[in-house]
Amino acid sequence: MTCVGDATEIGILMYPGAQMAAVYGMTDLFSVANRLAADLGVRQQAPLRVCHWQDVDGALRVTFDSQPQPRHQPRVMIVPPSLGSELSSEVLERYRGQLREWHADGALLASVCVGVFFIAASGVLDGRSASTHWTFAQSLAERFPQVKVEANLPLLDDGDVITSAGLMAWTEVGLNLVERFLGHTLASETARFLAVQPVQLKPAGSTFSPRLDHGDEAVLKVQHWLQSTGARDVSVAVMAECAGLEERTFLRRFRGATGLKPTEYCQQVRVGRACRMLEFTRRSIDQIAWGVGYQDPGAFRKVFHKVTGLAPGEYRKQVTGQA
Repeated sequence: MTCVGDATEIGILMYPGAQMAAVYGMTDLFSVANRLAADLGVRQQAPLRVCHWQDVDGALRVTFDSQPQPRHQPRVMIVPPSLGSELSSEVLERYRGQLREWHADGALLASVCVGVFFIAASGVLDGRSASTHWTFAQSLAERFPQVKVEANLPLLDDGDVITSAGLMAWTEVGLNLVERFLGHTLASETARFLAVQPVQLKPAGSTFSPRLDHGDEAVLKVQHWLQSTGARDVSVAVMAECAGLEERTFLRRFRGATGLKPTEYCQQVRVGRACRMLEFTRRSIDQIAWGVGYQDPGAFRKVFHKVTGLAPGEYRKQVTGQA
Protein backbone atom coordinates (compact mmCIF):
# COMPACT_ATOMS: atom_id res chain seq x y z
CA MET A 1 0.00 0.00 0.00
CA THR A 2 1.27 3.49 -0.81
CA CYS A 3 0.09 6.96 -0.05
CA VAL A 4 -2.01 8.30 -2.88
CA GLY A 5 -0.93 11.59 -4.42
CA ASP A 6 2.26 11.76 -2.31
CA ALA A 7 0.21 12.45 0.82
CA THR A 8 -0.33 10.49 4.01
CA GLU A 9 -4.08 9.83 4.13
CA ILE A 10 -5.66 10.05 7.56
CA GLY A 11 -9.26 8.89 7.66
CA ILE A 12 -11.80 9.86 10.31
CA LEU A 13 -14.81 7.57 10.76
CA MET A 14 -18.03 9.61 11.02
CA TYR A 15 -20.39 7.08 12.58
CA PRO A 16 -23.85 8.04 13.95
CA GLY A 17 -23.32 9.92 17.20
CA ALA A 18 -19.65 10.72 16.64
CA GLN A 19 -18.52 13.86 18.42
CA MET A 20 -18.31 16.44 15.65
CA ALA A 21 -16.05 18.72 17.70
CA ALA A 22 -13.44 15.95 17.62
CA VAL A 23 -13.96 15.26 13.90
CA TYR A 24 -13.52 18.87 12.85
CA GLY A 25 -10.98 19.59 15.57
CA MET A 26 -8.65 16.87 14.28
CA THR A 27 -9.25 18.02 10.72
CA ASP A 28 -8.14 21.52 11.70
CA LEU A 29 -5.19 20.18 13.72
CA PHE A 30 -3.78 18.32 10.71
CA SER A 31 -4.42 21.35 8.49
CA VAL A 32 -2.43 23.53 10.89
CA ALA A 33 0.39 20.96 10.90
CA ASN A 34 0.52 21.01 7.09
CA ARG A 35 0.60 24.80 7.02
CA LEU A 36 3.36 24.99 9.62
CA ALA A 37 5.36 22.38 7.70
CA ALA A 38 5.13 24.56 4.60
CA ASP A 39 5.98 27.74 6.54
CA LEU A 40 9.00 26.08 8.14
CA GLY A 41 10.17 24.61 4.85
CA VAL A 42 9.77 20.99 5.91
CA ARG A 43 9.52 19.12 2.61
CA GLN A 44 10.98 15.69 3.29
CA GLN A 45 7.69 14.26 4.61
CA ALA A 46 4.44 13.87 2.70
CA PRO A 47 1.65 16.26 3.78
CA LEU A 48 -1.27 14.93 5.82
CA ARG A 49 -4.42 14.40 3.76
CA VAL A 50 -7.63 14.20 5.82
CA CYS A 51 -10.70 12.28 4.65
CA HIS A 52 -14.04 11.83 6.41
CA TRP A 53 -15.56 8.39 5.90
CA GLN A 54 -19.31 7.98 6.31
CA ASP A 55 -21.96 5.32 5.71
CA VAL A 56 -23.90 6.44 2.63
CA ASP A 57 -26.71 4.13 1.51
CA GLY A 58 -25.08 1.14 3.18
CA ALA A 59 -21.54 1.74 1.86
CA LEU A 60 -18.62 3.61 3.39
CA ARG A 61 -17.72 6.60 1.26
CA VAL A 62 -15.47 9.64 1.56
CA THR A 63 -17.66 12.70 2.16
CA PHE A 64 -14.80 15.16 2.71
CA ASP A 65 -11.29 15.18 1.24
CA SER A 66 -8.82 17.92 2.16
CA GLN A 67 -6.76 17.13 -0.96
CA PRO A 68 -9.17 15.50 -3.44
CA GLN A 69 -7.76 12.44 -5.16
CA PRO A 70 -9.47 9.78 -7.30
CA ARG A 71 -8.34 6.91 -5.03
CA HIS A 72 -8.36 6.43 -1.27
CA GLN A 73 -5.99 4.26 0.74
CA PRO A 74 -6.04 5.38 4.38
CA ARG A 75 -2.75 4.98 6.18
CA VAL A 76 -4.51 5.83 9.44
CA MET A 77 -8.17 5.43 10.44
CA ILE A 78 -9.32 7.33 13.52
CA VAL A 79 -12.50 6.46 15.40
CA PRO A 80 -13.57 9.61 17.30
CA PRO A 81 -15.43 9.70 20.62
CA SER A 82 -19.17 10.01 21.14
CA LEU A 83 -21.22 12.19 23.46
CA GLY A 84 -24.05 9.68 23.42
CA SER A 85 -24.70 6.60 25.51
CA GLU A 86 -22.97 3.27 25.06
CA LEU A 87 -22.73 2.08 21.46
CA SER A 88 -25.12 -0.60 20.27
CA SER A 89 -23.97 -3.90 18.83
CA GLU A 90 -25.73 -2.99 15.58
CA VAL A 91 -23.64 0.16 15.14
CA LEU A 92 -20.41 -1.66 15.98
CA GLU A 93 -21.24 -4.49 13.58
CA ARG A 94 -21.76 -2.02 10.74
CA TYR A 95 -18.09 -1.04 10.68
CA ARG A 96 -16.24 -4.08 12.05
CA GLY A 97 -15.46 -5.69 8.69
CA GLN A 98 -14.11 -2.54 7.09
CA LEU A 99 -11.95 -1.67 10.09
CA ARG A 100 -10.48 -5.15 10.07
CA GLU A 101 -9.84 -4.91 6.33
CA TRP A 102 -8.12 -1.52 6.65
CA HIS A 103 -5.92 -2.88 9.42
CA ALA A 104 -5.05 -5.99 7.41
CA ASP A 105 -4.05 -3.72 4.51
CA GLY A 106 -1.57 -1.86 6.73
CA ALA A 107 -3.58 1.03 8.13
CA LEU A 108 -2.92 2.15 11.69
CA LEU A 109 -6.16 2.18 13.71
CA ALA A 110 -6.61 4.88 16.36
CA SER A 111 -9.46 5.54 18.77
CA VAL A 112 -10.50 8.26 21.17
CA CYS A 113 -12.41 7.35 24.33
CA VAL A 114 -15.42 5.14 23.49
CA GLY A 115 -14.19 4.81 19.89
CA VAL A 116 -12.14 1.83 21.10
CA PHE A 117 -15.34 -0.26 21.09
CA PHE A 118 -15.32 -0.19 17.27
CA ILE A 119 -11.77 -1.51 17.10
CA ALA A 120 -12.49 -4.12 19.77
CA ALA A 121 -15.56 -5.30 17.83
CA SER A 122 -13.37 -5.83 14.76
CA GLY A 123 -11.29 -8.41 16.65
CA VAL A 124 -8.04 -6.51 16.11
CA LEU A 125 -7.60 -6.00 19.87
CA ASP A 126 -8.05 -9.66 20.85
CA GLY A 127 -5.28 -10.54 23.29
CA ARG A 128 -3.98 -6.96 23.27
CA SER A 129 -4.03 -4.01 25.65
CA ALA A 130 -6.23 -0.98 25.06
CA SER A 131 -7.17 2.20 26.85
CA THR A 132 -10.52 3.96 27.17
CA HIS A 133 -12.29 6.42 29.47
CA TRP A 134 -12.56 5.05 33.01
CA THR A 135 -16.38 5.15 32.90
CA PHE A 136 -16.35 2.67 29.98
CA ALA A 137 -13.55 0.42 31.22
CA GLN A 138 -15.77 -2.17 32.89
CA SER A 139 -18.19 -2.28 29.98
CA LEU A 140 -15.33 -2.75 27.50
CA ALA A 141 -13.92 -5.59 29.58
CA GLU A 142 -17.32 -7.29 29.86
CA ARG A 143 -18.29 -6.96 26.20
CA PHE A 144 -14.84 -7.86 24.88
CA PRO A 145 -13.18 -10.12 27.49
CA GLN A 146 -10.24 -10.88 25.19
CA VAL A 147 -9.13 -7.23 25.41
CA LYS A 148 -6.78 -6.23 28.23
CA VAL A 149 -8.27 -2.95 29.43
CA GLU A 150 -5.79 -0.41 30.82
CA ALA A 151 -7.88 2.67 31.58
CA ASN A 152 -5.03 4.16 33.64
CA LEU A 153 -3.10 4.93 30.45
CA PRO A 154 -4.03 8.29 28.86
CA LEU A 155 -2.70 7.12 25.48
CA LEU A 156 -1.50 3.66 24.49
CA ASP A 157 0.55 3.56 21.29
CA ASP A 158 1.00 -0.10 20.37
CA GLY A 159 2.60 0.39 16.97
CA ASP A 160 -0.25 -0.51 14.65
CA VAL A 161 -3.06 0.49 17.04
CA ILE A 162 -3.43 3.61 19.18
CA THR A 163 -6.10 3.90 21.88
CA SER A 164 -6.73 6.79 24.27
CA ALA A 165 -8.78 7.45 27.38
CA GLY A 166 -10.20 10.95 27.65
CA LEU A 167 -13.06 12.52 25.70
CA MET A 168 -10.71 15.34 24.70
CA ALA A 169 -7.80 12.99 23.98
CA TRP A 170 -8.31 13.64 20.27
CA THR A 171 -5.78 16.48 20.61
CA GLU A 172 -3.15 14.09 21.99
CA VAL A 173 -3.96 11.45 19.36
CA GLY A 174 -3.70 14.06 16.63
CA LEU A 175 -0.39 15.40 17.92
CA ASN A 176 0.92 11.85 18.29
CA LEU A 177 0.19 11.23 14.61
CA VAL A 178 1.76 14.55 13.58
CA GLU A 179 4.89 13.53 15.50
CA ARG A 180 4.91 10.12 13.83
CA PHE A 181 4.56 11.39 10.27
CA LEU A 182 6.01 14.92 10.37
CA GLY A 183 8.38 14.78 13.35
CA HIS A 184 8.57 16.02 16.93
CA THR A 185 9.38 19.63 16.08
CA LEU A 186 6.25 20.07 13.97
CA ALA A 187 4.12 18.32 16.59
CA SER A 188 5.40 20.74 19.22
CA GLU A 189 4.88 23.74 16.93
CA THR A 190 1.34 22.58 16.14
CA ALA A 191 0.57 22.21 19.86
CA ARG A 192 2.00 25.66 20.56
CA PHE A 193 -0.02 27.24 17.74
CA LEU A 194 -3.24 25.64 19.01
CA ALA A 195 -2.36 26.43 22.65
CA VAL A 196 -2.87 22.83 23.74
CA GLN A 197 -0.68 20.56 25.82
CA PRO A 198 2.40 19.80 23.70
CA VAL A 199 3.61 16.31 22.95
CA GLN A 200 5.90 15.18 25.73
CA LEU A 201 9.40 14.48 24.47
CA LYS A 202 10.46 10.97 25.42
CA PRO A 203 13.76 9.21 24.83
CA ALA A 204 14.32 7.54 21.47
CA GLY A 205 12.96 4.01 21.35
CA SER A 206 10.17 4.59 23.87
CA THR A 207 7.55 4.46 21.11
CA PHE A 208 7.99 2.08 18.19
CA SER A 209 6.42 3.28 14.94
CA PRO A 210 6.73 0.34 12.54
CA ARG A 211 6.43 0.67 8.78
CA LEU A 212 3.04 -0.75 7.81
CA ASP A 213 2.45 0.69 4.34
CA HIS A 214 5.03 -1.35 2.44
CA GLY A 215 2.45 -3.55 0.66
CA ASP A 216 3.98 -6.96 1.48
CA GLU A 217 0.98 -8.87 2.85
CA ALA A 218 3.02 -11.81 4.15
CA VAL A 219 5.32 -9.55 6.16
CA LEU A 220 2.42 -7.42 7.39
CA LYS A 221 0.70 -10.54 8.70
CA VAL A 222 3.79 -11.30 10.79
CA GLN A 223 4.01 -7.70 12.02
CA HIS A 224 0.42 -7.75 13.28
CA TRP A 225 1.08 -11.09 14.96
CA LEU A 226 4.20 -9.78 16.68
CA GLN A 227 2.38 -6.68 17.91
CA SER A 228 -0.49 -8.76 19.25
CA THR A 229 1.76 -11.23 21.08
CA GLY A 230 4.39 -8.78 22.28
CA ALA A 231 7.02 -10.65 20.21
CA ARG A 232 7.45 -13.18 23.02
CA ASP A 233 8.87 -16.66 22.50
CA VAL A 234 9.34 -16.26 18.75
CA SER A 235 11.97 -17.48 16.31
CA VAL A 236 12.76 -16.83 12.67
CA ALA A 237 11.40 -20.28 11.83
CA VAL A 238 8.07 -19.53 13.52
CA MET A 239 7.81 -16.11 11.87
CA ALA A 240 8.61 -17.58 8.45
CA GLU A 241 5.92 -20.20 8.98
CA CYS A 242 3.45 -17.48 9.93
CA ALA A 243 4.32 -15.65 6.70
CA GLY A 244 4.10 -18.85 4.64
CA LEU A 245 7.61 -18.31 3.32
CA GLU A 246 10.94 -20.15 3.28
CA GLU A 247 13.26 -18.74 5.94
CA ARG A 248 15.78 -17.10 3.61
CA THR A 249 13.01 -15.53 1.55
CA PHE A 250 11.27 -14.34 4.71
CA LEU A 251 14.45 -12.72 6.08
CA ARG A 252 15.04 -10.86 2.83
CA ARG A 253 11.46 -9.68 2.44
CA PHE A 254 11.03 -8.73 6.10
CA ARG A 255 14.09 -6.52 6.11
CA GLY A 256 13.17 -5.03 2.75
CA ALA A 257 9.66 -4.17 3.96
CA THR A 258 10.36 -2.97 7.51
CA GLY A 259 13.98 -1.81 7.33
CA LEU A 260 14.80 -4.09 10.27
CA LYS A 261 15.93 -7.66 10.82
CA PRO A 262 13.25 -9.78 12.52
CA THR A 263 15.34 -9.95 15.71
CA GLU A 264 15.71 -6.14 15.72
CA TYR A 265 11.99 -5.73 15.16
CA CYS A 266 11.18 -8.04 18.09
CA GLN A 267 13.57 -6.06 20.30
CA GLN A 268 11.78 -2.83 19.38
CA VAL A 269 8.38 -4.31 20.24
CA ARG A 270 9.60 -5.66 23.58
CA VAL A 271 11.45 -2.49 24.56
CA GLY A 272 8.44 -0.37 23.65
CA ARG A 273 6.28 -2.40 26.02
CA ALA A 274 8.94 -2.25 28.69
CA CYS A 275 8.98 1.54 28.42
CA ARG A 276 5.24 1.58 29.06
CA MET A 277 5.66 -0.57 32.15
CA LEU A 278 8.50 1.61 33.44
CA GLU A 279 6.36 4.71 33.06
CA PHE A 280 3.01 3.47 34.36
CA THR A 281 3.84 0.69 36.85
CA ARG A 282 6.09 0.25 39.87
CA ARG A 283 7.32 -3.18 38.85
CA SER A 284 11.01 -3.87 39.36
CA ILE A 285 13.37 -3.96 36.38
CA ASP A 286 13.67 -7.75 36.68
CA GLN A 287 9.87 -8.16 36.75
CA ILE A 288 9.55 -6.01 33.65
CA ALA A 289 12.27 -7.99 31.88
CA TRP A 290 10.42 -11.25 32.55
CA GLY A 291 7.12 -9.59 31.64
CA VAL A 292 8.28 -8.70 28.12
CA GLY A 293 9.89 -12.08 27.45
CA TYR A 294 13.50 -11.92 28.66
CA GLN A 295 14.52 -14.73 31.00
CA ASP A 296 17.85 -13.01 31.67
CA PRO A 297 17.36 -9.48 33.11
CA GLY A 298 20.97 -8.71 32.24
CA ALA A 299 20.33 -9.38 28.55
CA PHE A 300 17.20 -7.20 28.78
CA ARG A 301 19.21 -4.30 30.19
CA LYS A 302 21.72 -4.53 27.32
CA VAL A 303 18.98 -4.56 24.66
CA PHE A 304 17.11 -1.72 26.37
CA HIS A 305 20.24 0.45 26.42
CA LYS A 306 20.97 -0.40 22.79
CA VAL A 307 17.51 0.74 21.68
CA THR A 308 16.96 3.79 23.92
CA GLY A 309 20.48 4.83 24.89
CA LEU A 310 19.48 4.63 28.57
CA ALA A 311 19.47 2.05 31.32
CA PRO A 312 15.91 1.05 32.37
CA GLY A 313 16.28 2.83 35.71
CA GLU A 314 17.53 6.01 34.00
CA TYR A 315 14.60 5.89 31.60
CA ARG A 316 12.09 5.57 34.46
CA LYS A 317 13.64 8.51 36.27
CA GLN A 318 13.63 10.66 33.14
CA VAL A 319 9.95 10.09 32.28
CA THR A 320 8.51 9.90 35.79
CA GLY A 321 11.00 11.76 37.98
CA GLN A 322 11.21 8.71 40.23
CA ALA A 323 14.01 6.19 40.54
